[in-house]
Amino acid sequence: MAIEMKVPSVGESVTEVTIASWVKKEGDFVKMDEVICELESDKATFELPAEADGILHILAPEGSTLPIGASICSIANNSPEATVALTPDGGTKIAIQEMEIPVILAPASGAGEAVDVLVPAVGESIAEVTIASWAKKDGDSVAMDEVICELESDKATFELPAPQAGIVRIIAKAGDIVPIGGLIAKIVGSGQSLVVSENPVESKPSTNDQLLTTNYAANHPSPAASKVLAEKGIDPSTVQGSGVGGRITKEDALSVRSEQLAVSSKEPVKEEKPVTTQNSELRTQNSERVSRREKMTSLRKTIARRLVAVKNETAMLTTFNEVDMKPIMEVRAKYKDKFKETHGVGLGFMSFFTKACAVALKEFPVVNAYIDGEEIVYNDFVDISIAVSAPRGLVVPIIRNAEKMGFADIESEVVRLATRAKENKLTIDEMTGGTFTITNGGIFGSMLSTPIINAPQSAILGMHNIVERAVVQNGEIVIRPIMYVALSYDHRTIDGKDSVSFLVRVKQLLEDPMRLLLEV
Repeated sequence: MAIEMKVPSVGESVTEVTIASWVKKEGDFVKMDEVICELESDKATFELPAEADGILHILAPEGSTLPIGASICSIANNSPEATVALTPDGGTKIAIQEMEIPVILAPASGAGEAVDVLVPAVGESIAEVTIASWAKKDGDSVAMDEVICELESDKATFELPAPQAGIVRIIAKAGDIVPIGGLIAKIVGSGQSLVVSENPVESKPSTNDQLLTTNYAANHPSPAASKVLAEKGIDPSTVQGSGVGGRITKEDALSVRSEQLAVSSKEPVKEEKPVTTQNSELRTQNSERVSRREKMTSLRKTIARRLVAVKNETAMLTTFNEVDMKPIMEVRAKYKDKFKETHGVGLGFMSFFTKACAVALKEFPVVNAYIDGEEIVYNDFVDISIAVSAPRGLVVPIIRNAEKMGFADIESEVVRLATRAKENKLTIDEMTGGTFTITNGGIFGSMLSTPIINAPQSAILGMHNIVERAVVQNGEIVIRPIMYVALSYDHRTIDGKDSVSFLVRVKQLLEDPMRLLLEV
C-alpha cells in the first residue's frame, strides 16, 4: 500500500513552496524520517523527511511550485512489484514475483470518475482570479499536466495544468471571475477497468510480449518541456522521457536538440543564395547578442512585492550623518587579538553598531515601535534584524534581546546567523519579528544610500564604506576614516526630531566607545 505525502505547512502566511532539489531519486528505497527533498519558500529552505519505509515515487519534479497540502510524492511499502505484459490472445497478464495472473482489458462501465478542477492559491493576498482564456474546448481530451486555461490575477497571469488525463467539461467561461478554490471545470476520466480471470493461463512466447506502462504520464511532456519542444518544432512522440513514469522533462526537451540536428542533417539541403560579406558579418554580430529568461524565485517575488508595498504604504524619509571611525578602529587594533583569544570570535564593526543602536533604541522607543492599524505598538525589547546577502537573495535574521547582550555575544550570534544564511538553513523563527534593521552596503563599496524600511518596522540604519576624508577638527584640517550613515524611517510614526536625535546618539556612542561600556 502506498502512502501519499503532501506539502506540509511550513509557516504562517506561506501558501506555496518550490521543490529546490530531490535528495533521493525515483525508485529509491527510503527509510522513515530520511530526508528525501528540500522545499524552498519565500522565507527559508526546509528538509522533507520520509513518512514511512518503502519505494519512492516522485510526483513533482525539481523546480515545481506547489501549494500547501499538494501531493508531492508517494512511498510504496516493500511489497512485490507488479508488471503488466501482453498475452498472445490480445489480453494482458500481471506478474507478481513468480505468479502470473491473466488480465483482460475491458471498457469501463461508465465514463470514469470525475475530478474537480479548482482555482489554486496563486499568491498571498490574492482572493480571486479571472479566466483569461481556455486552451481547450468543452469535450476535448487532455493529458495530465497539459495546460487547459490561463488564469489572470491583479498581479500576474498563470497557466493551469490538468490534474489528470480525461475529457474536459468546462463550467466557468472565459472572462468569469472566480474566487480561490472555486470550481471552473471537471475532468472525466475515460479509462479502462481491469477484469481478472480466476484461472491462470500460460502464455506462449510472442513478439507482443512486451511490458506496458500503466502510467498515464508516459511520453507526455511537462508544461515546461512542452513549451521548449514547441519552440523547437519537435514532435513530443519522438522524444524519450526520463521523468516519472516516462514523462518528458524539461531536461529531456533541451537535450534532444543534438539528436534532432543529427536527423535534420540527413535531410536534403535546399540551395540558398549567396549572402554578401556585410550580411555575414551582421549575422555573426547578432548571434553574439543572446538574451535569456529565468523564472523569479519565490524569495525574489516576495522581496519585490514587499519593497513596493513599503514605498507605497509608508511616509518614508531618510536622514544622514557621518561617523569618525578612528576611535573604534583603534579599539579593534588594540584588543582584537586578546578578544578572539578570550571569546573565540573576532571583534568586528557590527557589534559596535548593534550595541549602539540597542542603547539608542531604549532612549528613543518610538524608533523601536511600529504601526498596527490605528495603534502604535511599543516594544520594551530590542530585536535587531541584520541584513545578510545569501545565495538565494537578501535575508534578515534577527539578533534577539540585543540590549542584554555583550560584544562577544553579539559577534557570536552574527557569525552563527550569517553562516546559516549562506547554507540556506535559516528557519522561519530566526527571520520572523524584529523591531529594527541594520544593513551594511559598505562591504560592497557603497558610499551612500537610502535603505528601504523592513516592514512592519519603522526604521532601518544603513552602514556604508569607510573612506579617509579631510575634515575640520578644532580649527584644523585632518584626515579621518569617515563612514556615512543613513536612517530611513516612517514619518507617520517618527517625527524629524526623534529620527535626527536617534542618529546623533548613535554617532556619539560610536565615536566614543567607552560610552557603550559605561552606558552613559
